[in-house]
Amino acid sequence: MDNFTNFIDSIKEIKSVEEAKNTLFELSSNFNKEKIEKAVNFAVQAHKNQYRKSGEEYVIHPILVASITSFFSDNEDMIIAALLHDVVEDTKYEFKDILLNFGACVAHLVEGLTKITDIRAHSLLPSDIVDEKLTKSALTFRNMLISSIKDIRVLVIKLCDRLHNMLTLDALRIDKQKRISEETMLVYAPIAHRLGIAALKKYLEDLSFKYLLPDEYQKIDEYIKSHKESFILKLNEFIDTVELLLRQNGLRDFEIKGRIKHYYSIYLKMQRKGITIEEVLDLLAIRIIVKEKLECYECLGIIHLNFRPLISRFKDYISVPKENGYQTLHTNVFAKNKIIEVQLRTFDMHKNAEFGIAAHWKYKLDTAMPNTKWLDNLMYDEKVEDFYELAKNDLFSEDILIFSPKFDTFTLPIGAIALDFAYAVHTDMGDNAKEAYINKEKATLLTELKNGDIVKIITADKPIPRCSWIDSLKTSRAKYNARHLCNQKIKEVEKDVALNILKTIFDIDIIKLKAFIKANRLCNSIYKLSEERNFFIDVVKKIEKTLNRKSFVDLFKNHKIKEYKFDRIRVLSNKHVNEIDFSFCCHPKMGDEIVGFLENKKVTIHHKLCSSAVNLIKSNKDMVFVEWIKEDHIGKYLIVVNLQNKKGELAKFATELAKLGVEVLSIELGVNSDFCKVEVDLDEKKLDKIANKLKQHYAIVEFSSKKDAYNKNKK
Repeated sequence: MDNFTNFIDSIKEIKSVEEAKNTLFELSSNFNKEKIEKAVNFAVQAHKNQYRKSGEEYVIHPILVASITSFFSDNEDMIIAALLHDVVEDTKYEFKDILLNFGACVAHLVEGLTKITDIRAHSLLPSDIVDEKLTKSALTFRNMLISSIKDIRVLVIKLCDRLHNMLTLDALRIDKQKRISEETMLVYAPIAHRLGIAALKKYLEDLSFKYLLPDEYQKIDEYIKSHKESFILKLNEFIDTVELLLRQNGLRDFEIKGRIKHYYSIYLKMQRKGITIEEVLDLLAIRIIVKEKLECYECLGIIHLNFRPLISRFKDYISVPKENGYQTLHTNVFAKNKIIEVQLRTFDMHKNAEFGIAAHWKYKLDTAMPNTKWLDNLMYDEKVEDFYELAKNDLFSEDILIFSPKFDTFTLPIGAIALDFAYAVHTDMGDNAKEAYINKEKATLLTELKNGDIVKIITADKPIPRCSWIDSLKTSRAKYNARHLCNQKIKEVEKDVALNILKTIFDIDIIKLKAFIKANRLCNSIYKLSEERNFFIDVVKKIEKTLNRKSFVDLFKNHKIKEYKFDRIRVLSNKHVNEIDFSFCCHPKMGDEIVGFLENKKVTIHHKLCSSAVNLIKSNKDMVFVEWIKEDHIGKYLIVVNLQNKKGELAKFATELAKLGVEVLSIELGVNSDFCKVEVDLDEKKLDKIANKLKQHYAIVEFSSKKDAYNKNKK
């Protein structure tokens, strides 16, 4: 178990097929030797004359992937599938060859791995890449998760495959190194975390970190190496003191392990707190491993009685395990001038924490099983690119534990709001939620939840769409269902808007109009009229023909549609329009979905889902077709950001804007506050990416278009 680091170090040095074989045979000595040798020989033959970018024989890769897999599992079929995982994809052999030679189970696993396809060829991160590449990458990601629903072993083999790819990344071009590291950091490491396989997760994170941010990695590496001797001395001193205290209090059968935290976790702490590595106080940690659960709490008492604890940092994951099955007590204590993290767990918990779901195949553990329901709960019927964004959001997050009033537990990502919880309980509860009680105090559904909160949701009789809240939701389940409800609501509103626009043009009542729409077989598509200009004109012509056939009088009515332009708004109507106005009740901004109401030759613009507008629509007020006039993609925006009152923060923010391709036009600093107003030019195609990137690292108070209809300083 604890030799995983040494094992990976030895894997890095293997350059020949014979060395790779010896490593695998040593690890798989308990398996059927003939079957393993047969699979190795099959892989060697299949990959004959194939080489990697490094110049090494290709077959070394699957043999070492099988070796890593065998470290996690004693499942013979998994080892053989790992050996053959590239055979169908990259050689002349087919599934029938695997089936005939190695049986149905191995063939099933290889099929699952082959369906994943070569994710390495595509980038998953940048939103400004070619759409086709993003689609392929997202599809690959979805296939990987779908294959894993059928058999979770597929996902574990794929993680081992990715680890070996990361270990041999030096042979590739720098751009490929970064691309593969990006997808590893955003997809594979979080999946390893979800499956509770900490040993894999830490390696994947640190290796990705090394290629993505080499300067930051090097600074941490140099600092740790230059201080390693003093760190080890401090750890050993602390371990000796703790060991003596435990023995004095009657504990005998235990182990204490010291460690320096892994590089990426150190980097994250530096980023979260805005500090340098010299200012990180808790670089050191020890792990006390005992036989029984009760002894974990006994040790905790001894530690807290002899060292001053940071109570706010105490966590009990034994009584309330994480969703991935992780069980350990966490506490931080002061030891001289250092803060040292202390983890307490049983030997079974230690195996579970390091190898997660894989440990349950290898040992009979008295621990919680990782919860894999998240695989089933992902919304696979979403548009593939949206699915990727939603699923990635779920994977790449730390968890908090929330309780229902009956003390059922729900795991949600950090930053989740009360409405996320409502959807986690049940879709109907989320759709109908109207208010929340958090720890028995009334709160809005937008309230961010904290670990351990008890949440009660009050529901209404009917669903309540909250389209403007979707970006505030954190879980893919909540986003998907809120969007679905919102789309239903929008479709209903758009249908009513279409009827009102046609009623205004033809001066006929709604009942008669619906008959004409039915006669032209437009019932299922009429909602599109308020959004699509060509469709609108086409429908007007069809209704006009129907009217002319039905009534001689209508031949003399003017149904010709005229176009009116007002700055950034286009109006289409057969009625006279002299001016437009923007409603102050909903404050529509450039790009928002809008509707227009006609009264006395003036059109008033509302946001489509504005409550006042919805009431006017329901009362069948006269309406016209309105849309924004599209301009070039470069737009002026105002960013209001709350910067820390620290030297260099503004320069750091300006540098970040430059990296994102944002041109700064002006900066206005707050005299008596930390608020800073920055006017910028940016490519509106990249708007969402830029906004999301900034919000990850800065407290963005406002991010609005200077084309806002209410902005007096229009440019």
